[in-house]
Amino acid sequence: MSQTLLFATDLSQDNRAAFARALRLAYAQGAQLDILHVLDPYLPHRVLHEVERAVSEDISATLTDLREDYALEAPALMIQTLVGSPHVEIVREAHERHASLIIMGMHRKRGQKDLLLGTTVMRVLRSAPCPVVVASYLPTQPWQHILVPIDFSLAARQTLKEALIRFPEAKLTLLHAWSLPGERELGSQAYYAQWRDHEVSRLREALDNEVESLLRELDGVPDIELVLEQGQPCNVLHDYMKRHTPDLVMIGSRGQPHHTSQLTEMLLNEPHCDLMLCRAW
Repeated sequence: MSQTLLFATDLSQDNRAAFARALRLAYAQGAQLDILHVLDPYLPHRVLHEVERAVSEDISATLTDLREDYALEAPALMIQTLVGSPHVEIVREAHERHASLIIMGMHRKRGQKDLLLGTTVMRVLRSAPCPVVVASYLPTQPWQHILVPIDFSLAARQTLKEALIRFPEAKLTLLHAWSLPGERELGSQAYYAQWRDHEVSRLREALDNEVESLLRELDGVPDIELVLEQGQPCNVLHDYMKRHTPDLVMIGSRGQPHHTSQLTEMLLNEPHCDLMLCRAW
């Protein structure tokens, strides 16, 4: 059965990168691409048909431009306009079409953390039935370096599994942020440093075993690097991204539909690369 990718567009210039990424993903995966634009329900009825026609023409023109720019064959696709609340219609279409992925453009509230909660992107992330890609960089090539923050949670395990299945040819960096009790008080003591090194070794062994258990379930094994860094998760992730500039960060939703993690908020507030949010199960 062919996969369906759902691309939700607001027709802005900022959305062009996400449009190109959606095309590239659909082409690479041999998937059906459904392109959706949600119209304002308060538009006058007498102009609604004209607006729908203009939207379809604009999407078709952008599609032609992007295919020429990236030399891509057109995937099987459908262009659709709906009237309603954008995040509601996007989530509903994803359910009805059994979409395997939703692709959206980055919101325009960058650097304004207090305004994130009301954006369409944030609302879709909290309610989507499938992974969501938020793209902000033009896809000159497939994602080659993918960063996956991991711990021992179900969300992290599912996200890693998604990465292994979806991107078997990419380089995966698994990043774990660790901290131990007593560091502030005893960090300079020799016996504490010895205990800390032992605990970190145990942690690495446990994470290695977790990754190996997933790899045994899959045929393709990508290039995987496990990195352990001391500190708080947001700080560790932010610093690593600035040093290594990955193409994509994949994180899990932790299965809390009405809650957004600090990591997600940070990545949307200051995007250094594309983001994929995956369900916990």
